[in-house]
Amino acid sequence: MRIAVTIFLTDETIAPTRLARELEQRGFAGLYLPEHTHIPVERTTPYPAGGELPPEYGRTLDPFVALGQAAAVTERLALGTGITLVAQHDPIDLAKQIATLDHLSGGRFTLGLGFGWNVEEAADHGVEWRTRRELVRDRMALMRALWTEEPTAYEGEFGQGVRASSAYPKPVQKPRGPVVGPHTLIGGAAGPKLFSHIAEYADGWLPIGGRGLTESLPVLRTAWAAAGRDPQALQVVPYAVFPTPGKLAHYAELGIEEVVVQLPPAGESEVLRVLDEYTTFLAGSSDTV
Repeated sequence: MRIAVTIFLTDETIAPTRLARELEQRGFAGLYLPEHTHIPVERTTPYPAGGELPPEYGRTLDPFVALGQAAAVTERLALGTGITLVAQHDPIDLAKQIATLDHLSGGRFTLGLGFGWNVEEAADHGVEWRTRRELVRDRMALMRALWTEEPTAYEGEFGQGVRASSAYPKPVQKPRGPVVGPHTLIGGAAGPKLFSHIAEYADGWLPIGGRGLTESLPVLRTAWAAAGRDPQALQVVPYAVFPTPGKLAHYAELGIEEVVVQLPPAGESEVLRVLDEYTTFLAGSSDTV
């Protein structure tokens, strides 16, 4: 089983370059970074985990800039977002950022995408909350049009389209079924709408915490097969997991090949201490993706 990590990198934590080097040297599979553009102080949206929202949410580094630094100092480490808030981006700009990072890293990028939880943050980007999932689907289709080899026009249902265009670089990774562009995973809670979107335009699921997979995986696999996707191609990557031997053994029994474990949003000494603890889970795992 591949073991990757995620962390809220901020202006107060370990630096991306230092962390990336340490991860590759120790044999971890990858680094996934979250995204929040800003956190409005006056908000009504409760923190999904309960209690007060931790301060690192309002201090996160831009994941694409940080992952670009990580790519520059490593050769094998996989790089991913967990997650990109696609609805909060201009899709033409985002398509360029994604393709550039995948190109410069030699095809090491995984686009973890999601729909968000903070209503106020999304509203500042002009996002209508009730239609954000459909907006993400639409913007992914627009980005795929830019990533295709032949110039392809796209007219979106939300009023934004793109003319047939010359748009380079292209992502290094080649299409897998209907998915054009880099390796793509969708985050979110189990449900029929989420699973239909995964089967339509992604390579798999990025379930936060990894709970309830015994019950939800068969449902996802049914939706995947109904969409005509190759059953062997579905990937499920439990995300932001606090690992234990029993938990990882359970994932392995379910056929899961990669897990993303959570690091603390801390300084260098604390993060490296936890990394040393997590190396005990690397025995028998692969250091490549």
